[in-house]
Amino acid sequence: MRKKHNGMRPQDVLILLEILARYKKQENINGDSFNGWSLTNKVIAQDLQMSESEVSESLKRSEYAGLLEDYKSKHINKRAFLDFLLYGLKYVFPAHPEGLARGIPTAHSVAPLSENIVSNEVYVWASANGTVRGQTITPLYPTVPEIVKNDENLYTLLALVDAIRTGSARINKLASTQLEHYILG
Repeated sequence: MRKKHNGMRPQDVLILLEILARYKKQENINGDSFNGWSLTNKVIAQDLQMSESEVSESLKRSEYAGLLEDYKSKHINKRAFLDFLLYGLKYVFPAHPEGLARGIPTAHSVAPLSENIVSNEVYVWASANGTVRGQTITPLYPTVPEIVKNDENLYTLLALVDAIRTGSARINKLASTQLEHYILG
């Protein structure tokens, strides 16, 4: 029987970003490149507020797409993933500003991009817990506004990804440079 792969889904990008954020956090804590450290599907599922089976299927899709070298070890093909984020993401998962709402800042409205971009336009993920009013951007996954509260690395990555999904050429270039530095070092 042939395995079914229906292409990438938005949560696949979120899960890969979570793995990168976790590795970066672990690297900063230990000062090395996470030798001997493993990240379980259960931990990812809990952190992202999704089921373990959803995480497992996502990892298999990412491996099939070539973005993950091995779904069990969760070793990301960083160059391929970066290329997908920079050149494919805005076409596969575009985001367009919608109505005004209170929410959590994203894209160029949050650091590190907000440090270099002066704009009256604020983009947010709609959230009752948000403190900023702006144009809403649909997050990659519904739980994003909640899960970023506890993970600064993931928040930064998701904001940079949203800048690529929504930004002008200038914002896209700045976000691309930041993502490349974050992912490839």
